[in-house]
Amino acid sequence: MNKRISAAAALVAVGALVLAGCAGGSGDGGGDAPIVVGSVNTISGPATFPEASQAAKAVFDAFNAAGGLNGRTIDYKMLDDKGDPATATASAREIVGSDNAVALVGSASLIECEINAKYYQQEGIRSIPGIGVDTGCFDSENISPANVGPFNDMTLTLMYGSEALKLDDICVLLEIAGSTRPTYQAAIDKWTEITGKKPKYVDDTVPYGASDYTPYIVKAREAGCKALAINPVEPDAIGQVKAANAQGWNDVTWLYLTSVYSENFAQAIDDAGAGIYVPAEFYPFSEENETNKEWRDLMTKNDIPLTSFSQGGYLAATYFIEVLKTMKGDINRETVSAALASMKPIENPMIGTPYTFGVDNTAGWPIVLKSGTHKWEKVAEDWFRIGG
Repeated sequence: MNKRISAAAALVAVGALVLAGCAGGSGDGGGDAPIVVGSVNTISGPATFPEASQAAKAVFDAFNAAGGLNGRTIDYKMLDDKGDPATATASAREIVGSDNAVALVGSASLIECEINAKYYQQEGIRSIPGIGVDTGCFDSENISPANVGPFNDMTLTLMYGSEALKLDDICVLLEIAGSTRPTYQAAIDKWTEITGKKPKYVDDTVPYGASDYTPYIVKAREAGCKALAINPVEPDAIGQVKAANAQGWNDVTWLYLTSVYSENFAQAIDDAGAGIYVPAEFYPFSEENETNKEWRDLMTKNDIPLTSFSQGGYLAATYFIEVLKTMKGDINRETVSAALASMKPIENPMIGTPYTFGVDNTAGWPIVLKSGTHKWEKVAEDWFRIGG
């Protein structure tokens, strides 16, 4: 799933930078005109990710209030694709074609990367999603999310379960959107390749937004599963844990993804079984220290939930601004794309892998939610990485 910007692509990008100095390009090249940046998000629908774009907007608003880029502000446009393919398509074309955005930053959608990747390549625009969700976010040279992503996240949570917790009889339950099934299988296979372990069984029929997850939980318990590795969004995970509670299944270990890591989830769970473990994609937000202080203060000021999604949106916007500050001359789609293609790695204490456009992040910080605590806690003093 790693993607690399090829040498040829980098040369094309540098060439575009040179040509753009003469030819202008999409978006206003200079003057005092705002720099248009957009995002396509699933804000309504069966699985939503509103905090990422909200956090990116808060970063851009603060940047504008401080004077912007030599007086130029960022005009940030957020569109809701509703989890609908036609709306995701139309939203991208509005931002890229009509609004002439120079880049997409902070997006978080259930489906939009896969749907729009070819269009972004055709239009020569790059995207830094705050939260990459679907397969297209991780296999396109024009898209590079701020987060680890659900696929590497799945490998991480399986690795932590089998290697750190020494768990056997791990079963995998999957909620599948679009064409993500093969990529999740590749994530499971990567775990098998690294550890030699295999899941007791895999059930890929688990639906998003089910009213009752009891049948899936009963099946897993009857099959002898000791741990469940699952990829749900927060409301679904709450339903799954409560279904196990109702069945009296209090010795199961839950291996979830970062998507459930929120204060709301912790408050909703009384009985966490043998523990709910997550490889946090960013430094655990439940820790109040200097690592997260700027993000936490900005989110609190703007009444944005403290979640991994808002961390991703915050970081995506922060990376973009750092790259903007390195640029000289015109700011347009071609020059921004070239700058992202040739950027130097950005280090940040909130991430375990320095951010470089086109390079996957493969580190998570293990955390746990125990029964009756309603509080996430770190269970490691450093990042846990794929492959060790």
